[in-house]
Amino acid sequence: MLNTLKPQPADKILELMALYREDPRDTKIDLGVGVYKDASGNTPIMRAVKAAEKQLWANETTKSYTALSGDPAFGAAMKSLVLAGSVDHARVGAIATPGGTGAIRQAFELMKLANPEGTVWTSNPTWPNHLSILKFMGMNNKEYAYFDAATCTVDFDAMMDSLKGVQAGDMVLLHGCCHNPTGANLTLDQFGAVADLLVEKGAIALVDIAYQGFGDGLEEDAAATRLLATKLPEMLIAASCSKNFGIYRERAGCLMAMSETAENTAVTQGTLNFLNRQNYSFPPDHGARLVTMILNDEVLKADWMAELEEVRLGMLGLRTQLAEELRKQTNSDRFDFVAQHRGMFSRIGATPEEVMQIRKDFGIYMVGDSRLNIAGLNADTVPLLATAVAKTCK
Repeated sequence: MLNTLKPQPADKILELMALYREDPRDTKIDLGVGVYKDASGNTPIMRAVKAAEKQLWANETTKSYTALSGDPAFGAAMKSLVLAGSVDHARVGAIATPGGTGAIRQAFELMKLANPEGTVWTSNPTWPNHLSILKFMGMNNKEYAYFDAATCTVDFDAMMDSLKGVQAGDMVLLHGCCHNPTGANLTLDQFGAVADLLVEKGAIALVDIAYQGFGDGLEEDAAATRLLATKLPEMLIAASCSKNFGIYRERAGCLMAMSETAENTAVTQGTLNFLNRQNYSFPPDHGARLVTMILNDEVLKADWMAELEEVRLGMLGLRTQLAEELRKQTNSDRFDFVAQHRGMFSRIGATPEEVMQIRKDFGIYMVGDSRLNIAGLNADTVPLLATAVAKTCK
């Protein structure tokens, strides 16, 4: 059987990581992999996570299974973090998943159960793994216009025109904040207009919120998701704890499913549990338990929020520095959008050929579509990137 297998296409980001590791230059800079790094190039363990782990080590008495949905306390904590009081939590089912990617996969599985012939609409561009999973699952997928490559901003008119093709029962995947890969976000008013269109069309939204707290703040970054919850009868939310808690390898994610009424939640929750059972049975607990402990402890939560704010402000500072350095070196405002984007990523508008040239000449690694990880920079490397872009992107 195994000799019939065909080689699978390499993940472009993982392939880029391998090329970076093999580059012997001491001056090389990795802006490809989507992991937060501090000024020293490390991905630190947050203080509150360390403290929670110590408590867990001292007090945990069993490693037995929790539940098919994971510990209910985790789902409750995530509902509060993402949705706050925007919707009656009795309308929202929740399951723990292996990371935000697991939540996305389970959302697609739920769609396949509910409407197997429906179409999942994704922004152009979107996180490549969205498209890869949809293709692997054999699901219908269409793109809606989103990013204007010339201005590096959202083309909202084109987006709304694209979404006119949405049919009843379709799913529209929206980035809740810090759009990956572009860094360009919708305004709250624009999210409201999208919600009105989805209600009119009878479509469901899937909100991928992987970077809450990395953009404009914990509450601000959740505002769009909460607005959608007030306007839509149903909604799915895939949340990741990898970035804002820094627990990438613990694979802590959550899928929330908001039903039209609280009476519908039991069936929705049962279906979510069923999907977990079919895919991996019981979800991992360690990372989810740390998140639960932090969110339910006033001292730990305050320290986590303070450190997360330090991370957010550090990335905003790098954005401002890069925009100013590019303005100085190019003698133009062409790259001012970098300071307006939010989150870890921006697409700077370089062609694939220019990205390759920057890699060859300067040892700076970014994804071929010119997505770069702002958190991969520091105050000393920002001028190096600006020089490379100024000399290469004409």
